[in-house]
Amino acid sequence: MIVPELPSFLSSLGGGEYKGLIISLFTVTALVSRPFSGKLADRIGRKPVIMVGSLVCFVCSLLYPWLTTVYGFLFLRLIHGFSTGFTPTGQTAYLGDVIPAARRGEAMGILGTAGTLGMAGGPALGGWLSTLFTLDVMFYCSSGFAIISLLIVYNIEETVKEKHPVSFKLLKVERKDLFEPLVFAPALVMGLCAYSFGALLTIIPDFGAYVGIENKGLLFTYFTMSSFFIRLIAGKASDRFGRVSILRFSTALMAIAMLWIGLADGKTMLIIGACLYGLAQGATSPTLLAWAADLSHPEHKGRGVASLYIFMEFGIGVGAFLSGWIYGDDTSRFFITFLISSSLSAIAFLYLWIRPRVLVHA
Repeated sequence: MIVPELPSFLSSLGGGEYKGLIISLFTVTALVSRPFSGKLADRIGRKPVIMVGSLVCFVCSLLYPWLTTVYGFLFLRLIHGFSTGFTPTGQTAYLGDVIPAARRGEAMGILGTAGTLGMAGGPALGGWLSTLFTLDVMFYCSSGFAIISLLIVYNIEETVKEKHPVSFKLLKVERKDLFEPLVFAPALVMGLCAYSFGALLTIIPDFGAYVGIENKGLLFTYFTMSSFFIRLIAGKASDRFGRVSILRFSTALMAIAMLWIGLADGKTMLIIGACLYGLAQGATSPTLLAWAADLSHPEHKGRGVASLYIFMEFGIGVGAFLSGWIYGDDTSRFFITFLISSSLSAIAFLYLWIRPRVLVHA
């Protein structure tokens, strides 16, 4: 809901040159918090980890209208990252617990579809609220949705039976908690592909305005809606044909989509590129989540999932920061910005072909 409006909001505060930090600061905190959330999900339960993320989202959305300096805004983006650092880790580990391996891809597709519904409606709703009312109304509505999610999660049944008591010792992260080596292959592919998402989140609002799309949130709606049904299809297909086969297709499509967006010179071409990217991202995400859950040890599923998300956050953060820096508010640099994204997706595609011996999933 709020991401498409944040670049212009930051510009209104006098921080237009910091647009690349909008996503990258958020993802820095999300990345740093992943080892903690993975360990806590395995030790105290999936449910508390999910709820912490929802609570952070509620508080941060509530505070945006009140921190009206550039540094106050950037600090809040840093704190807001804890929401993504905790909730998805708990959610994915929870599904890994309750869904049999033979249907895990389908389950991750359903989870992704639910998220897509929010990501499709959110930007359009945020743009509508900020245009018809004010940005403050948009922020408060975002906070309201976070409270609703908190209440829903409160009623689910915990899947971790042998829970450790909450203590400061659980916050001590050892070297083994930082990364699960078993999920290296899906994590690497995730990191390479996530760069494109960071670039898209940072640059596409300005690109949309450049070609004459007034409601910047609509571009996010196009690419999330195009990923809606493909998530269900790809997740189920990965259960049947294997994770790697689906990923070879989706990473190739992602490379094509990023190149297409970079070459866009009008509304129609940009919208088509956004839709192609939605198809690619919609097929890639649930397949990688299912693959990581396949490879993770049952007792350390939280750590395995967190490792995948660490690479995702790193890719998004680097993609957002470097894309914002390369773009530099210069519209002539749109092509080179997205060409780099395309190249990294192509590397992921090649990796899936040349390293078959590490790509067998259970």
